[in-house]
Formats: sequence, structure tokens, C-alpha cells
Amino acid sequence: MKQTVQPFRRFKFGVFEADLRTGELTKLGKRVKLQEQPFQLLAMLLEKPGELVIREELRERLWPKTLVDFDHGLNKAISKVREALGDSAENPRFIETVARRGYRFLADVVVVHDGQPETIAGDLAVHENPGLLQPIDAGTSARRPPRALGWGLFGLGSTLVLAASVAWFFHSWRHPLSTIRSLAVLPLENLSKDASQDYFADGMTDELITHLGQISAIRVISRTSAMTYKNARKPLGEIARELNVDAVVEGSVLHSGERVRIAAQLIQVPADKQIWAESYEGDFRDTLALQSRVARAIAEQIRATLNRQEQVALQKSRAVNPAAYEAYLKGRYFWNKRTGDGLRTAVEYFNHAIEADPTYAEAYSGLADSYALSGDWEYGVLSPQDAFRKAKAAATKALALDDSLGEAHTSLAFALDLYGWDWETAETEYKLAIKLNPGYATAHLWYAWHLILMGRNSEGLFELRRRKALILFP
Repeated sequence: MKQTVQPFRRFKFGVFEADLRTGELTKLGKRVKLQEQPFQLLAMLLEKPGELVIREELRERLWPKTLVDFDHGLNKAISKVREALGDSAENPRFIETVARRGYRFLADVVVVHDGQPETIAGDLAVHENPGLLQPIDAGTSARRPPRALGWGLFGLGSTLVLAASVAWFFHSWRHPLSTIRSLAVLPLENLSKDASQDYFADGMTDELITHLGQISAIRVISRTSAMTYKNARKPLGEIARELNVDAVVEGSVLHSGERVRIAAQLIQVPADKQIWAESYEGDFRDTLALQSRVARAIAEQIRATLNRQEQVALQKSRAVNPAAYEAYLKGRYFWNKRTGDGLRTAVEYFNHAIEADPTYAEAYSGLADSYALSGDWEYGVLSPQDAFRKAKAAATKALALDDSLGEAHTSLAFALDLYGWDWETAETEYKLAIKLNPGYATAHLWYAWHLILMGRNSEGLFELRRRKALILFP
């Protein structure tokens, strides 16, 4: 009995996915608006990743017997596709223009099956919707299974996996990645479409920066610098040049009920080359584990050498109390506002987190930071005496719960600096905090302030420059 040939319905590249059956393009699960003809053009390029698709072929498939200006229509369609992908003609990551000849799709493309058996024979599939795409021409991309093999799908899949592994080995050997020594985590996008959930997306961005900041082999741009690009529509290459980094991490988060999904991709610049992209989904209680997985995956991709302490830190991913963690993220969100009202609200949320989980060291550290700033003359929420007493008590409790927490050592040092005037102990705490978490920008800034206060201006300025990731406020 003759089997029905099933089409390849979806193509995945980076954080994008093109569904040929529905004619939809999505980015990290979120639909990207793209008109039918530009989508058809994109689909043709996805059929032949890495190959030149000539202009005449595009005319025959998309503009047959047309009386309109073909060049204008093609240029407009390419422009629409690039706009949807956030790509640029000058520094392409996805679509390369070959002058006067055609276009080439640069990124790796993965065929996503619907879990149904497919017959691999002769030319590949005819799309179910003939109005969307015509039959795939002979001689398409070498990424597709060869027509002559008569093996079952299992044997074929094993062969392809082996071939891909061998190809990747030789590609890596011949074309090693340029060294990545610095990166920026751009603000993660909130996919919930609910502005009240911005605290969660910002919190996930902070946590990922903190995780990656523990790796001494790379310089991670501070939260303050990275957050200036929230909702920015600048090309990644331009952002990277402004931040002076070798790579950027961008992605999205979605918190729905008891589930959370984190999607991210690592882009190397100035080549604008996607190195890695993945999404992770799990129970909200496992959010820290998901963050650690993302950080470890990025560390592996950039081939960073981790010392024993860093390996342990990235493996540390205990389950969290959902109510406590959500309150903690809200506390940090309002703490970062640096206003009197923001600090009052932050204190409330950190206390809620502690009520939900009395063993939550990070919440005590956040509470200590909020109390410390609350006594500063700029905010005047607490008297200096009350601020010091409460900040020191909260920081001490955080360290009693987890003395490996760099943020807690920073909290104690700042309280001792600002109110206790115990300069020697404060410096010891700052140094320990930076050793435990070398990428924690707040520790570097407050330690620089301490050094300048001590009259050691050159050391303080050196500390500010060390990470090249700090601006005026942490």
C-alpha cells in the first residue's frame, strides 16, 4: 500500500519557529506579525539553509507571470522578513544578500516533525496547503535525508545524528569560536502581556546576571547598564558596541500559574552569530534550577573554565517556596527603584518572603539592603540608628543561614560602612563578597565607595574600572 508523504511542517531556527501549515512565525512562542508573501519567501530560504536561492527562482515561485515591479516586490518582502527577525542587511544574522544573485539563509535550521511517521523517498514533501508553498525542488539542502536510503526511520535518525556529530566536530576543529570574555544579559521579555508581571521578568534578568556573574572567566555587564536597554529596539551589534562586550544573551520568561518557562539565546558579536538557543520549562518551585541550567549551558557554550567554587555555585539550585520567591522578586524590583516609597514597599515584600520561608537567606539580604538605604539622608525613611540596627541584624541572619552568599556579605559590609564605621571589618566583608561572587556589581561599587572614603582614591577608581560594568548607581 502506498504511504502518504507527509510534509516537513515546521522549521526552527534560533528562538524562531516557522509553521508552514499555518503560515505563522513565532519567536519564543510569541507570534510575530508577517504577511503571507514575505512568509513564503522566508519558507523558501528555510528549505535550503546555507544555499544560495537565486532571484529567478524566487520570481518563478512567488511572482509567476506577474506584471508588477518584481525587484520592488522582492526588496520589500526581504525587508519585511528582516524586520520580523530583527535582522539587518549590513550585518546579517539570518539572511545574507548575494549582490545581483539572490539570498542565503545563514542560521542553522532544524526540521520539527509532528510525531507522525514520514516516508523519505524521492523529492521531499509537497506541502498540505499548495497555495502556500509549491513542491520542494530536487537538490535541496544536504541537511535533509538522502533519497536512496531504504532504512527505517530509526536507522535513518541514528545515521543523521552520527553524521551531524562528525560534521560538528570538524566544523569546530576548523572554525573554533572566538574567545568570549565579556557578555551582557539584556532584559528578558515578559511574555505574559501583563505589565504587573514586569517584576518577574526583571527579577529573572537579575538572577541570570547574578548566576553568570559568579564565573570569574567572563565579565558580565551590571544590571543597571543592561536594564537601560529594556524595550530598546536597537540592533544587537550596536548594543554590544555600546557596552563593549563580545556576546549578548537575550530571551523571554513566562510565568503562568505554577509553571515558568525561560527561553534564551547567546549571540556572538560583531559577527552577529547565534551560538546557542534553548528554552526550559518547569514548576515554579524549580525556578532556581532552571536559571542554573541556563547559566551552565552558556558557560559551556563559551567554553569558560570554572573553578571548583564556581562549579558548586552553579550547581546550587534548591527548590524555593513559590510565595517566598515571588515576594523576594517584588522586593528587589521595588528596591531597585531607589525611592522612599520603593524602599518601604521593598521592606514589606522582603518581610512577606521571610514569613513564607524563614530560612530564605536572600530575602534577609534584600531586607538588610533596604534598611541600610532607608536610613540614608537621601530617602529619610528611617533614622540612622534604626537603619543600622535593623540592617545589621538582617545581614547577620542571612549569613547565619548561608555564609557563602556574596550578597549577604555585601549587605553587612555596607551597613558597617554607612553607620558602624567599622572600616576594617567592612573591607574584609567586601573582599569576601567579591571572591564569592566576582560579578556582583553592587559589591564592586560599594567597595569602591569604601576605598575612596578611606582616602585610597586610586584603589577605589581601579575597583570601579575592574569590571567595566558599573555606572553611577548599582
